[in-house]
Amino acid sequence: MKSKLLLIVLDGLPWRNWRYMGNLEGWVQSGAAQVWRMRSVLPSTSASCYASIHTGVAPQAHGILSNDVVFKVEQPDIFSEVSKAGGKTGAVTHSFWSTFFNRAPFDFVRDIEYDEPGGPIHHGRFHTMTGYNRINQMTPSDADLFATLTMLTERFGIDYGVLHTCTLDSMGHRFGHDCTEMDTALFTIDAQLAAFLPRWLANGYEVIVTADHGQTDRGHHGGHDELQQDFALYYFGPAKGPKMDVLLDQLQLAPSVLKRLGVKTPATMKAKPFLA
Repeated sequence: MKSKLLLIVLDGLPWRNWRYMGNLEGWVQSGAAQVWRMRSVLPSTSASCYASIHTGVAPQAHGILSNDVVFKVEQPDIFSEVSKAGGKTGAVTHSFWSTFFNRAPFDFVRDIEYDEPGGPIHHGRFHTMTGYNRINQMTPSDADLFATLTMLTERFGIDYGVLHTCTLDSMGHRFGHDCTEMDTALFTIDAQLAAFLPRWLANGYEVIVTADHGQTDRGHHGGHDELQQDFALYYFGPAKGPKMDVLLDQLQLAPSVLKRLGVKTPATMKAKPFLA
């Protein structure tokens, strides 16, 4: 691998509310990070976006069109291509990611945690949020998830890792995004992320922090407007991107990650990488 990279996906955080993330914004103001606005695919539904983030193709191509029907996608993705190139991958995510990119259906006992030399996900640690509803959030602590990803980097030396947390999405569905409860959630996850980010950078990783989609003040997403589709993408690393006022397309994320890792981009990923 040309470099090592971690992708941190904070589910369901609209562009407007990233401004509350003082630690992330401080890195940008110090010149140590770059930030852009990115627009999700449609539907701006979680499962659809997860599949597009990693395959670089639209939901109408990979077929994941809702959270209700999930299966292993056919297109090449970041895990498969890094694995083919001889790199080691890791995931600390919702179980949908294992279903889409490793095997389906997800088996609670077999797939909740695995270490598989053949990949494509070499080291997986998953949660299902079984029992989730509006008043029963069922999300792991973000500090625990960040620590688990750090363990994968230091114990196994993964070249590429993805972390996905639904805390903010779940809080948004419960309270909306213009409230003190969400202010507290944003402050908390920003502080917890700040506790691990310097360690990842010191260990030689480039880091991308972003979302899968946005969310409205009523806690909705899936449709076509800026609050539902637009979010921030922060990049920590030596590559240069476009001017910070350029709107990025979510389909650019997968080829950009592969380019930074030095892995050949498959023909199915047609969007142009945004990182040089």
